[in-house]
Amino acid sequence: MMAIASRLPLNQIHRSEMFNYASGVECNAMLKERQLRVRGSVAGSSNVARNVERRLQGLRFDAVASRRGQRMVVAASPPTEDALVMTEPLTKEDLVWYLASGCKPKEKWRIGTEHEKFGFEVATLRPMKYEQIADLLNGVAERFDWDKIMEGDYVIGLKQGKQSISLEPGGQFELSGAPLETLHQTCAEVNSHLYQVKAVAEELGIGFLGIGFQPKWGLKDIPIMPKGRYEIMRNYMPKVGSLGHDMMFRTCTVQVNLDFSSELDMLRKFRASLALQPIATAVFANSPFTEGKPNGYLSMRSHVWTDTDNNRAGMLPFVFDDSFGFEQYVEYALDVPMYFVYRNKKYIDCTGMSFRDFMVGKLPSIPGELPTLNDWENHLTTIFPEVRLKRYLEMRGADGGPWRRLCALPAFWVGLLYDEVSLQNVLDMTADWTEEERQMLREKVPVTGLRTPFRDGLLRHVAEDVLKLAKDGLERRSYKEAGFLNEVTEVVRTGEIYLSHQVSRS
Repeated sequence: MMAIASRLPLNQIHRSEMFNYASGVECNAMLKERQLRVRGSVAGSSNVARNVERRLQGLRFDAVASRRGQRMVVAASPPTEDALVMTEPLTKEDLVWYLASGCKPKEKWRIGTEHEKFGFEVATLRPMKYEQIADLLNGVAERFDWDKIMEGDYVIGLKQGKQSISLEPGGQFELSGAPLETLHQTCAEVNSHLYQVKAVAEELGIGFLGIGFQPKWGLKDIPIMPKGRYEIMRNYMPKVGSLGHDMMFRTCTVQVNLDFSSELDMLRKFRASLALQPIATAVFANSPFTEGKPNGYLSMRSHVWTDTDNNRAGMLPFVFDDSFGFEQYVEYALDVPMYFVYRNKKYIDCTGMSFRDFMVGKLPSIPGELPTLNDWENHLTTIFPEVRLKRYLEMRGADGGPWRRLCALPAFWVGLLYDEVSLQNVLDMTADWTEEERQMLREKVPVTGLRTPFRDGLLRHVAEDVLKLAKDGLERRSYKEAGFLNEVTEVVRTGEIYLSHQVSRS
């Protein structure tokens, strides 16, 4: 039987005494002390110090100092550039502390939702060209007071407070929402975004489709966005898998980002969400067409990830090891091949190279140069497992979909992971699932969805229990949020895929 965190002595969970706290104790108090101590001793000129202070404004999470009190850890939308002069090389301990700096008490837990959608010309159904996307971004910026994000002469995104709009490689339009307290706020944010985009898109003859895989057009028909990192990825993908270009240019997803209070809390949520990720894939499956024909999958998007780049994707079996924690995730990420380093507003190709080698100045692309914590932050965004750890956990298993399902997915995960009773029930339910069973579900669910055989029944039967736990968890939150799961209740009851038919100009 696979052990679960709640049943292990803490000294079996954490190798380092740095995180060997009693269960549930928050990390923030220690980190706050170091933050205050560091602010008066930032290395470099007064210009550098002012740059740090500017970056402290509007960050998604609090700025936190590293353990040795020599650096500032800051969160910002990647790619980020150096905020201050490094006075000594990074150590693995610094990288571990970067992840630990995400710990926050339960009253500060928030919900972040990111969703992508395909834009198309209403008259021809062809994908939006970059020029049309630029007009759309400029229109939204001018009409609704968003700030533009530029790469050279190209507008590539927008920012407003803690929300941002960005472009995926094939022009998929993404909203990265603000961290919000309730699902009502999250759903209102999505609704507001769709209203704003619709107001401008209609005038441009543009519509949007919420679905997981481009249903009509081939790769040759998809425009390429003028972003430097995507050029590097496009050249690298064929070397590591057969479906990487499909992932880049023809998939859309919905993602939920959730917080943790301690290393133990992170571990429990990571295990629970990783085990259940195939169920989320099955419930939200929404990509059965390719180039105008049925493709044999319920979630083509999910299948694409099985042969994109297995060095940076998948189910991460080591998360279920007794020794797993922040340090073990760092060890994994150090060996995930890099994509790039960002210097002087340019991307330097580092594909296939190791961050571990970067730590000792052995990157051929920039010989002798050492990484900063910003480089580490950027590197973590290029790792694509089914659940990803940064300074929060990202649930990455669901297909894109229409508005109501964009509200249902965060409801699903919040009900399971932000309620202690539901979380423990999930851990108990999945404790004896083997690595082979979890991998089997990952491989078969894209084809057979909730009808995938599992043990003595179907995955649908497990999903019914999981959905009940999610609803119960939401009820105990007392925000009257359980109704957001109504959108997928019938899917789970019948095992039938929901096909997105909501093609709109929004």
